[in-house]
Amino acid sequence: MTRADRDVPGVTARAVADNPWSALRRFTDARIALGRSGASLPTAPLLAFTVAHAQARDAVHTPLDIEALRAELERRTLDSIEVRSAAQSREQYLRRPDLGRVLDPESAALLEQHAASAEMRPDLVFVVADGLSARAAASHALPLIDRTIAQLKGWYVGSIVVATQARVAIGDPIGELMNAEMVAVLIGERPGLSSPASLGVYLTYAPRTGRSDAERNCISNVRPEGLCYDAAAFKLVHLLEGARKRKLTGVELKDESVWDGRLLPADDVRA
Repeated sequence: MTRADRDVPGVTARAVADNPWSALRRFTDARIALGRSGASLPTAPLLAFTVAHAQARDAVHTPLDIEALRAELERRTLDSIEVRSAAQSREQYLRRPDLGRVLDPESAALLEQHAASAEMRPDLVFVVADGLSARAAASHALPLIDRTIAQLKGWYVGSIVVATQARVAIGDPIGELMNAEMVAVLIGERPGLSSPASLGVYLTYAPRTGRSDAERNCISNVRPEGLCYDAAAFKLVHLLEGARKRKLTGVELKDESVWDGRLLPADDVRA
């Protein structure tokens, strides 16, 4: 069976052969059953691919709006601290992943000073990091924090740390300097061609420099089109409580939570 390709100015319409799997496209954002025009893709899916590729590149290079993020945190009466990694530019950050895992000296000194003046040791510190998609951090970190804090009765959550040019492991020195029991890094994941703004959450118990990825728990694909905020917060709280009880995170702490689809209460959900 054939159908006419979408009209494009200056381009003669060509016959497009449908794919028998076309009905499955409503279940996934994956690029399947796109059809065929001769030996090539039809014009419409080819243009859609080009747009998605551009959005992914933009996600990597667009900087995090730190002022806007900290203003939203202040509106929630949440204290925040701005730090940066040892990577001095975006180009260096992309070429030297190791520099994105450590703090620059000024940021380390700032956190040391903050910890020295703190009244008590935080049970948990959130780190909102730009990672490879600042758009993800800007869009999804605050809704997730809202829902998570609302569930943590009796927990002392320290100042929110906003980190730029950051990789996942930057949470280790941040948590260590702030003397936190646990650190949760909310970071923009590597953008894909169907998800340029996906958030990852990395939880580490007793953070300190030198922790390995095997000592963290990860919750990935946090976004409305993926793992929704309520489900992600439910999983995170489950892991936090398990980590506190067992005094560990990573491969020995399994996520056995089963979210039943209910909405989580929050003092002020702004998403």
